[in-house]
Amino acid sequence: MKIVEAQPFPYELPEQGVALIVIDMQRDFIEAGGFGSMLGNDVRPLAAIVPAVRELIAAFRHRAWPIIHTREGHQSDLSDCPRAKRHRGFPKLRIGDVGPMGRILIDGQPGNEIIAELAPAPGEYQIVKPGKGAFYKTDLSTILADLKTTHLVFAGVTTEVCVQTSMREANDRGYYCLLIEDCTASYFPGFRQSALDMIRAQGAIVGWTATLKGFLQSMEDKRTYA
Repeated sequence: MKIVEAQPFPYELPEQGVALIVIDMQRDFIEAGGFGSMLGNDVRPLAAIVPAVRELIAAFRHRAWPIIHTREGHQSDLSDCPRAKRHRGFPKLRIGDVGPMGRILIDGQPGNEIIAELAPAPGEYQIVKPGKGAFYKTDLSTILADLKTTHLVFAGVTTEVCVQTSMREANDRGYYCLLIEDCTASYFPGFRQSALDMIRAQGAIVGWTATLKGFLQSMEDKRTYA
């Protein structure tokens, strides 16, 4: 067992049963012309975490630990996209409309792909989710059960929406959840901070948070703890 310096208190990281979930690092949210920018957001804060997420993924690949990538996307006929989701707000283009990278937030379109810098490697899992949470209408529960997973490390965007929702779903299912602070971002820095505070409040009510440096140092620590 490794010990990760985390908030609100150290996180115990086992040698087995660990998986990384990388939430929605896709062009629709991170690049100009995708859904995020169509909502009027500055995508640069999300793009800024790409090097850190790449380093985290590399660490998991080095140890041959499972990696699961999610993409928020919908079927081409929008049958899995509730009207309440598609029609709220005042974006320049709505889900399913044609944008600079194809149809917005539609599975199989160029904009819906994981950005090239973080492209899944052979053998890594990709999950397309129609909602905010990674467990909703996906095979994630089955995948994690097959992998005998007990501990989940999270990264991705956006902190207060899809990341926090997925962590709450995982917490309710009994997983020990850790969010890497440098590897998550929001279009709104204040929302990111609030989400971090909520996740680790009341003795890790949803989960723990740690810096990438602290997490990587714990993995390099040759000692084990009972």
